[in-house]
Amino acid sequence: MTVRATLRLQFHAGFRFADALRQLPYFEALGISHLYASPILRARAGSMHGYDVVDPTQVNPELGGEAGLRELVAGLRARGMGLVVDIVPNHMAVGEADNPWWQDVLENGPHSAYAGYFDIDWDSTDPLLRGRVLAPVLGKPYGESLAAGEIALRFEDSRFQFSYYGHRFPLAPRDYAPLLSQAGMPEAAALFRAGRDLEAARHELGAAFGARPAALQAILDAHADPRRLHRLLERQHYRLSWWRCAGDEINWRRFFDITQLAGLRVQEREVFEAVHATIFRLYAQGLIDGLRIDHVDGLADPRAYCRRLRARLAELAAQRPAELREDHAYIVVEKILGPGERLARDWQVDGSSGYAFMNDVGALLHDPAGEAPLGELWRELSGRGSYGAEEARARRSIPQDLFTADFNACAHALHRIARSEPGTRDWTLPAIRRVLSELLVQFPVYRTYADGRGRSKADEAIMRGVVAAAAPKLPASERPLLERIDRWLGGEPPRQLRGASARRLRLRAIARFQQLTAPLAAKAVEDTVFYRHGRLLSRNEVGADPSRFALDAAAFHRLSRERHRRYPLTMLATATHDHKRGEDLRARLAVLSELPQRWGAVLRSWRARNAARHGSTGPDAADELMLYQTLAGAWPLDLSADDREGLGAFEERVAAWQLKALREAKRHSSWLEPDLAYEGNCRGFLQRLLGDAAFVAGLHALVQDIAAAGAVNGLSQALLRMTAPGVPDLYQGTECWDFSLVDPDNRRPVDFDARAGSLRAEAALPELLRGWRDGRIKQRLVHAALGLRRRQPALFAVGDYRPLEVRGRHADRLLAFARRFGEEAVLVAVPLRSLPLLPDPAQPDLRRADWGDTAIRIPAELRRPVRDLLAGTPEPPLEAWLQPGRLFAQAPVALLGL
Repeated sequence: MTVRATLRLQFHAGFRFADALRQLPYFEALGISHLYASPILRARAGSMHGYDVVDPTQVNPELGGEAGLRELVAGLRARGMGLVVDIVPNHMAVGEADNPWWQDVLENGPHSAYAGYFDIDWDSTDPLLRGRVLAPVLGKPYGESLAAGEIALRFEDSRFQFSYYGHRFPLAPRDYAPLLSQAGMPEAAALFRAGRDLEAARHELGAAFGARPAALQAILDAHADPRRLHRLLERQHYRLSWWRCAGDEINWRRFFDITQLAGLRVQEREVFEAVHATIFRLYAQGLIDGLRIDHVDGLADPRAYCRRLRARLAELAAQRPAELREDHAYIVVEKILGPGERLARDWQVDGSSGYAFMNDVGALLHDPAGEAPLGELWRELSGRGSYGAEEARARRSIPQDLFTADFNACAHALHRIARSEPGTRDWTLPAIRRVLSELLVQFPVYRTYADGRGRSKADEAIMRGVVAAAAPKLPASERPLLERIDRWLGGEPPRQLRGASARRLRLRAIARFQQLTAPLAAKAVEDTVFYRHGRLLSRNEVGADPSRFALDAAAFHRLSRERHRRYPLTMLATATHDHKRGEDLRARLAVLSELPQRWGAVLRSWRARNAARHGSTGPDAADELMLYQTLAGAWPLDLSADDREGLGAFEERVAAWQLKALREAKRHSSWLEPDLAYEGNCRGFLQRLLGDAAFVAGLHALVQDIAAAGAVNGLSQALLRMTAPGVPDLYQGTECWDFSLVDPDNRRPVDFDARAGSLRAEAALPELLRGWRDGRIKQRLVHAALGLRRRQPALFAVGDYRPLEVRGRHADRLLAFARRFGEEAVLVAVPLRSLPLLPDPAQPDLRRADWGDTAIRIPAELRRPVRDLLAGTPEPPLEAWLQPGRLFAQAPVALLGL
């Protein structure tokens, strides 16, 4: 079953497999071929996303367990549909007592069967952490927590454990015998002699304490003494510490800077098989059809991982039900591509999860003429620098602010190489740190993919550019070290080295470096600069490159043809569970690129009017300007200026965004060092803004002037996603308008019943256009396009992508192409930057637009009768030069079946 169109669903305790099963009639009617599920393996209790897996051996019971999954898949199969699942090979949730693999590591240390599953440095340069794991969970310094009695020895579930609120840390098995002997229980101590079955011994110990409860209480009372408790804690395979120590001292790889998520070593076959065992079983049994790989750039060797995954699924194909054995296993990776970067073909995947398309189509909606004036406006009013300057500043500070331990681990790995060679042993660790820091600042992409073979040509070109940019920033005396480090990081293939030890040192340093650049890019750019630089927030989106402000039709066509040639099954997304702003919010803000002068006048007026509303410390100019954009972009289409209840709900949503934005920016506040006074002043400013009737009226008027053009942008964006080369992905609920903000706002419950009702109603197109604000017009568009894909799958899976020539006065405001396979064909046309073309700026209606001499050249083989698939009406043959007035006679976008 070929993946034709996916629907992303966020599963959690409030939306289970059974809930999705109930909505299958609607999903089928909409035209979806596969549900695309958030992670389904057992996650931390109450997880709203599933990326915090604690047990990969079972399907999450909160979602309905394996039984619920089987019922859902049976419903899908009955409708000829399938299931793609998001998996998380990079990390697992740790820190509480719910991860059995991690608890075993804490209990047994380097001797645990799972010690090699997690990316732990058992040979830490810190003597206190050699053979131990840092556990930075304490809310205050260790000594204070100990003295306050917050850490205690307990006997629970027939075992001794240290408790710290909800956390549990097991006592090492070697400490049972001494502890029991000191308590005068030699018989019980004998249970724990070497070679005895530990679980049986614990069971007998529980029985012994049941008979002698006073002995147990004596042990617990004795260790209520902080000094004695400390001595016992010092013998464990972990070191409890204040949570603030994590960034500086942690000796295991995390997902970004999240101490509750520990990195896995899936590059090792045993770990790979254990982590994927349940997923492989479900695939072999025909329950899932494809996989989306979360955070592939976090892995030590993404290429090798993807190729191994492809090979394993191919091996399992023979075990699948007969009707599914010939189906292609669909694999896409979550991968953010930098400027000019391409996903390597030899990974053997079907493409990425859609960020590249989101970036391309988002840039397409922007007017390039607005870039310079909007940039100047931002610099003038905010007083802040360029995007490039902001990125460099963040890349320089984030390693020290969030990733000190990871940076140090990489530097030490390089220093070990230096010390291993006579010609480089005099390069000091501080010098290596300086060079490494500059390399990270200049890095333009998430990471490179060097391995034992060295680098690809593409990666070599990236590193050459990085080295060239870093060299002038370093003292002349350290430039030879820069060149040497470049060689160590893959410029010289490790497999060419003599000696296994030298190869291991190189590969370790390469992995450390490449697994540092990826989280640095995410935290420095997406989670910092995107909240500091606010020229136009519609370009500050996951996967986007804000330095590329706009994209013309020719470039979009070139990228689409390349996607068709290289990855015809790659996902096409415009909204995700991770997006910072909903797809239609971004489409509305893009309209501001068409009127930078008016937007500048509005901002100056608002800033002057609201100057007295500032608190004692904030917001500053940059935070104020980004707030105004957010208010204009997220304003609900059905919210009137005098709806106090609606304004209150809107304020709560914006306030949640505001708090996250302030902390992610890390200028006045942060997650590590929240400035509650500044945050309070900003919240008060927002409250005063939305409590001012005159300001709200002005904001509402502005929104009314750009909302219709934003809706046309939204429809254009949706149609391109449904018809361009690739597999369209529909994020839950976005078949109607999506003005959501960053999570959790973008993960709010979706009223699928209401959407199913509106689809069944089959309202006429004129009615949908008149009521465009309710979102049914977008749903009709999605339904029509997906229906065409269902009826003519080959047309989109393998059909040609043919850009159509546009000429005339408004040629730059129109994009058109045809898809063709044999005698099947479809013509797609969308307006771009339509604001000046709308006869009524309050209506997304181009029927009376003045296009002048603008026309689309129709190839001879396409000049035949057509069917307007949005209106459902037959139309006369197309002429050689097609006028936009005919194209958009019934809707502001065109989908014509030939």
